[in-house]
Amino acid sequence: MNVEKILLEEEGRKLFLLGNEAAVRGALESGVSFASTYPGTPSSEIGNVFSKLAKKAGVYFEFSTNEKVALEGSAAAAAAGLRSFVFMKHVGLNVAADSFMSTAYIGVNGGMIILTADDPSMYSSQNEQDNRIYARLAGVPLLEPSNPQEVKDLMKFGFELSEQVKLPVLMRTTTRVSHMRGIVKLGKIQFPVSKGFFKKEPNKYVPVPANARRMHKEMREKLEKVEEIANATEINKSYDFGDELGIITSGGAFNYVMDVVRENNIPAKVLKLTLTYPFPEVLVKDFISKVSKVLIIEEVEPVMEQEVLSIAGKYKIPVDIHGKLDSSLPRIYEYTPDIVREGIEKVVSHKTEKRRYFKTNVTLPVRPPILCPGCPHRATYFAVKKAVEKLNLKNVIFPTDIGCYTLGIQPPYEMADYLLSMGSSIGTGAGFSHATNQKVVSFIGDSTFFHAGLPGLVNAVHNKANLLVVIMDNRTTAMTGRQPSPSEPINGMGEEVPEISIENVVKGIGVKFVETVDPYNLKKAEDTFERALKEEGVSVVISKHPCALITDSEKRKRNFWVTFTINQEKCTKCMICINEWTCPAFYVEKDGTVKIDPLICDGCGVCTQVCPENAIEVRK
Repeated sequence: MNVEKILLEEEGRKLFLLGNEAAVRGALESGVSFASTYPGTPSSEIGNVFSKLAKKAGVYFEFSTNEKVALEGSAAAAAAGLRSFVFMKHVGLNVAADSFMSTAYIGVNGGMIILTADDPSMYSSQNEQDNRIYARLAGVPLLEPSNPQEVKDLMKFGFELSEQVKLPVLMRTTTRVSHMRGIVKLGKIQFPVSKGFFKKEPNKYVPVPANARRMHKEMREKLEKVEEIANATEINKSYDFGDELGIITSGGAFNYVMDVVRENNIPAKVLKLTLTYPFPEVLVKDFISKVSKVLIIEEVEPVMEQEVLSIAGKYKIPVDIHGKLDSSLPRIYEYTPDIVREGIEKVVSHKTEKRRYFKTNVTLPVRPPILCPGCPHRATYFAVKKAVEKLNLKNVIFPTDIGCYTLGIQPPYEMADYLLSMGSSIGTGAGFSHATNQKVVSFIGDSTFFHAGLPGLVNAVHNKANLLVVIMDNRTTAMTGRQPSPSEPINGMGEEVPEISIENVVKGIGVKFVETVDPYNLKKAEDTFERALKEEGVSVVISKHPCALITDSEKRKRNFWVTFTINQEKCTKCMICINEWTCPAFYVEKDGTVKIDPLICDGCGVCTQVCPENAIEVRK
């Protein structure tokens, strides 16, 4: 779809939008002035669309250095009276949490929405946390849309609610809601205010203990007003299909509930909660009083279930409550209609039909994620491995980080031994260097280095760690969709900006051994890594070459493409290209002949340096 339609299509028209695209339209219809993010799946498309539309829409937008910085920018804009929107994946809110908690105390003047895109089943994440808990921890209202239309509409509702109670609003989507497409009826776009004004009131905006004590009391009073709204609002609504069972649900799980109830004619009352915190106690109390059994269907943690149990106990309501805590439903992973159907069958005797899915006897091949053809990370790993082997180093520890290079975990490289979070490879690498006598090589990307690697490197230098840090600078934030990083001379709106030199930053921290190599030059890269591994203390090698997707795009623009083939007369079938290089363009025929698929080969030519027989040649 032409994303400009998200900005240009008129009120009353309909578009077929992703949930993430609908969030952008909703923000534009709400007159958002300031938007910020650090890209992370499943929220990435929101920023990608903003980067294309922000200038035309009169919105300030940035891909921030990390999520904490993104939230702080949006919080400042809201304090100056502008409507601001900050968005991130669920683990990004961990990074932003310190400032997020204080923003809840300080409050806002202009409306502020913080969108957290949770990832049940961990399709692209290292954990499965449920960020609804953050709303309760911080003390902010929580909205949970179920489809793209609701995502758009709730943006406006959220901004209005935020300004009414002077609190930021947390909106929780999930992968399924973020990435589903649906028909969205458009409203009128509201042109944003370009600049606000910040009225200096330290007692209001600086949470020193004396102020923070007052702020906490005020925040609880604000939440009481929101609970009144939650009990009365039309976005918390019920559907009556009978009275055999009461179902309370929210978010993406609501879609599965409605499918199963309608398809199987289950006589149930369904309460769909959209403004889910503060929890609407009066509304829920009234609902559970009308049924004998209640099933709470939610992803991931039993957050609402515990609220319902508390209400039933408080008011001594004789109702059986089922959900995750009694194993009627699984506590982990994303739900499906069949999981919901099976949960309902455990609670009531109503017989349901299993959904029919297309079946095939064909065994599908396993397709693990792999580095792209031409990926400079492959060359980096190859060169590091050769250097380690040449120096005969044993039991080297390879802390890794979040990004494409996490794929270094796979054979034949197997250079990913420990991972905690964005930027953790340097901190953990330093820890291993002090805790063991093993050599440590930490891998981190350019965007991740700026995101959270800098403090780890400062710590490593200051505390005399002994490790090699390999900063893999592929000139972009690749895994989430090639968003710009601070090492590039362009920002999220396409403007020319100062390029931050990784080499200068590293030298400024005090690292003595700092060298930059192009990993496409395997011999030079291997020699550099070998010298770096001999160093005592912290050494840094910046492995710098653009992402293959960038170079491929440039080749297409020039209409110039070269691919490679194997000269079968020279090939000895040593299998180094297959077993050690492992570019996906290489394959083996049934007769053992090694070939290169011209449709996959991107023409990087690095493989020519790998073949000991010089059998890899330009395809003529």
